[in-house]
Amino acid sequence: MQTRNKFFDDMSQLMTNAMGVAQGAKTEAETAMRSFVDRWMADRDFVTREEFDAARAMAQKAREENAALEARIAALEAALAKKKG
Repeated sequence: MQTRNKFFDDMSQLMTNAMGVAQGAKTEAETAMRSFVDRWMADRDFVTREEFDAARAMAQKAREENAALEARIAALEAALAKKKG
């Protein structure tokens, strides 16, 4: 029959509790760091990836509309020149 030593049981329990506390501290530190970085970035007016992608899509659409309008103006000018001369 194996006897259990109270000292080792207590040490085992203490280590288990210490690991739980360490894991909690790690999670809390990660959360605090993430919050700090988010605040720091917000203070510097950085844009999010989603905002950047939306602005890029709007700029691309504007370029396409400008190209279409340029082609339309050129066609109208050519028709006007043909009509005059």
